[in-house]
Amino acid sequence: MNHGTLLAAIDLGSNSFRLEIGRYEHGQIQRIEYLKETVRQGNGFDQDRNLSLEAMTRGWECLARFAERIAGFKKSQVRAVATQTLREAKNRDEFIQRGCEILGFPIEVIAGTEEARLIYQGVSHLLPHSDERRLVIDIGGRSTELVLGRGMHATETASFRVGSVAWSMTYFPKGEFTEQTFYRAEIAAQAVLEEAITTYPRHQWDTAYGASGTVGAVADILALSGWTEGEISRDGLDWLVKCLLRAGNANNIRLEGLKEDRRAVIGGGVSVLRALMDLLQIQTLHVAQGALRHGVLYEMVEREDHDSDARDLSIQRLAQKFGVDLAQGQRVRKVAEHFLEKIIPSDDTEETHTLTRLKRKLGWAANLHEVGMAISHSDYHKHGAYILDNADMLGFSMQELHRLGLLVLGHRGKLKKLETEFDEPEFAQLLLALRLSVILCHARKDPEHKNLQLTQNPTKRSFTLSSDADWMVRYPQSVHLLRQESLAWQKSPWSFNFMTV
Repeated sequence: MNHGTLLAAIDLGSNSFRLEIGRYEHGQIQRIEYLKETVRQGNGFDQDRNLSLEAMTRGWECLARFAERIAGFKKSQVRAVATQTLREAKNRDEFIQRGCEILGFPIEVIAGTEEARLIYQGVSHLLPHSDERRLVIDIGGRSTELVLGRGMHATETASFRVGSVAWSMTYFPKGEFTEQTFYRAEIAAQAVLEEAITTYPRHQWDTAYGASGTVGAVADILALSGWTEGEISRDGLDWLVKCLLRAGNANNIRLEGLKEDRRAVIGGGVSVLRALMDLLQIQTLHVAQGALRHGVLYEMVEREDHDSDARDLSIQRLAQKFGVDLAQGQRVRKVAEHFLEKIIPSDDTEETHTLTRLKRKLGWAANLHEVGMAISHSDYHKHGAYILDNADMLGFSMQELHRLGLLVLGHRGKLKKLETEFDEPEFAQLLLALRLSVILCHARKDPEHKNLQLTQNPTKRSFTLSSDADWMVRYPQSVHLLRQESLAWQKSPWSFNFMTV
């Protein structure tokens, strides 16, 4: 990545939306601007788990303001990620579709474990280099993430559906604080978090760090009340609970450092934090400067280097787990990338970047196109799509996994099942390259394909593959399969023609 490049990370959290803009300089990212708005989407659910129009409108209005600030940024300079609220919302597609139009950039919904990994990335990059074993916790609006790691690498990640907004709505709906409500809230939080004892026991980490949200709010209050700055102790947290009990109601709290946007969710956040510190025997929690948005920024830098992309490692691990034929996967990948290069122009820097990005997606699909065979050889492409739609793969957003699953689903068989996807030319290009490669590699050996010419007419939405007569005589089975392929594309919005030159 070029020095001086501006990058923007947007975190669509359950309580707040955040925009972090930084400049990449010599391996570090220097903050240029930070914007935060309390949107509180996490309390906008109806009984059917749909976000209300009011909650979605608050989010869209915030995204419109963010969009004005990042106008002129390229797609490669911006990444927006959404967390637990949009993971839960049944009507999330409605919010995301409109949100993407307003923002001008894609919005990714990431899994809880991926959120945890990115949080650790953000925290570790802003801590001094150390070999200590770290426990990192982040109590958000509707989820809590826990991570074990060493240096820059997370070793265990987990996400639990407990957070400051959700717990405040459930146990402090009117903002009233009593010993009984705090007791009930903490016991309920421990019930959700209890399984963490096995993975995150005290002997597995040296120092505990808290990131963002609730931790930052509590630490600010304690520091301004005379407690050690940058730390949350068990005694300090107990003192804060006593202060809340004396106030009796969130509206009556008079504590320096308590920001107005935190007043309504302080009860839920504190109860979850105290439950977690008790459960994991945390005596002192150190406040980390890094957070999810910083992890997203550094991930954008690392993705420029193919050797550092967490997604590549996730693909390898899944392939090994399901016993995929790695040689066949690489064979299909090589041929598919050859065909993609024939139909994607790369005459300038932006086009080269697009081709590189698409080749990466195509490579993942090629390597995993047979992953469903671990379940059954019959309809293995359907099993493969199911695996990818439900897999927990670090580095990938939920939308990325779904799109990858669609490529695996479509690499063989009828195309009608993918009809709604063909409006996107890139998908059609990737799918054709993959299907052609699978056909030519049907004998599970390297095919002779260099003399085949593939062209595209974007206006007419058509592809043409041509070969000489000699090739057709030498490979009659491939010719038969390619002619069948031509018939298959007749039932899609695109056409594929196979001809002799």
